[in-house]
Amino acid sequence: MTVKELAGICGWRLLAGEDGQENQAEGCYIGDLLSWVMGRAQSGDVWLTVMGNLNAIAVSALADTACIVLCEDAALDQDAAKRAEMQGIPVYGTGENLYRTAIKVHDTLQ
Repeated sequence: MTVKELAGICGWRLLAGEDGQENQAEGCYIGDLLSWVMGRAQSGDVWLTVMGNLNAIAVSALADTACIVLCEDAALDQDAAKRAEMQGIPVYGTGENLYRTAIKVHDTLQ
């Protein structure tokens, strides 16, 4: 399933990275400690976090995540949005907490 399809089902709003919306979502990873995510997230994971900064975009690129979902209405800073656009990394936003968002991702990908 593409991240665009998943976002539509889950009700997420696109914040940046429109060009990457055809990325395939294959799993899910939750985490805010960037070094931990870098070493453990899998290629194709939907990464759930509250980290909307430039470093999060870099970690997403290194880990090859399908997209980033900023939960609990976490903000995406302007520099991060620009970098996400440049690198084609979709960043979505939701008001849901990490737990509820993870359940939606799991149930939708099953």
